[in-house]
Amino acid sequence: MTIHITTTREEWLVARLGLLEDEKELTRRSDELARRRQELPWVQVDKEYRFETDEGSAALADLFRGRSQLLVYHFMFGPDYKAGCPSCSAIADGFNGFYLHLANHDVTLTAVSRAPLAKLQAYKARMGWTFPWASSAGGDFNYDFNVSFTEEAQRAGTIDYNYRRGGFVMDALPVTGPVADFAAMSGTDVPTYTRDRPGMSAFVRDNGVVYHTYSTYARGVDGIWGMYPWLDRAPKGRNEAGGPWWRRHDEYEQR
Repeated sequence: MTIHITTTREEWLVARLGLLEDEKELTRRSDELARRRQELPWVQVDKEYRFETDEGSAALADLFRGRSQLLVYHFMFGPDYKAGCPSCSAIADGFNGFYLHLANHDVTLTAVSRAPLAKLQAYKARMGWTFPWASSAGGDFNYDFNVSFTEEAQRAGTIDYNYRRGGFVMDALPVTGPVADFAAMSGTDVPTYTRDRPGMSAFVRDNGVVYHTYSTYARGVDGIWGMYPWLDRAPKGRNEAGGPWWRRHDEYEQR
């Protein structure tokens, strides 16, 4: 027998309508936050960033692919990783489906990582992905947008991530648990793994000038993690009492 509350259809409908009012309020609040994101001031990008892409060497402006808006997913794949971060991989699994829709709405979506292009291409082929993925190896892009950090900063505790200083300091890094597990799944150790972090950044090109408009990190990427909106509507929710449960899509048992 279930231990969850059960009821009649009529009583369920009363409860559901009460929840509906809160859902509508959340939708309105979400619309307001989206408007405020779009009203943020723009910051001109003056530095000449270079990337390696499937089409060759590219500037940041080239990543727009002729469109006026660029969304960058900062994918955790450092140069010493053997494979991409499992969490970032779960997020990126959704990109193939909506990349084309965005491209036909004046928005280019691309992933950017510090790993060499050849590593990204091999992993992309393994995962069956077709969205653009650029390497920022050897450049400042990841560091300037606060998703990669030097070993010196890590040791000194001077990492700035998610708009605050601290976290993932060398002396406080976990030796067990999800972070250690994901580091091992990425073929590296915890210090190396945590010198890259997830996030997304938005850019616009206006009259030939590129501006940075928005960045978000950590739980801020939940909104683009496709499986979570579904789980939040499932009977048992995210159901993560035992910790992270996901794997790369080719690592699950076939069911």
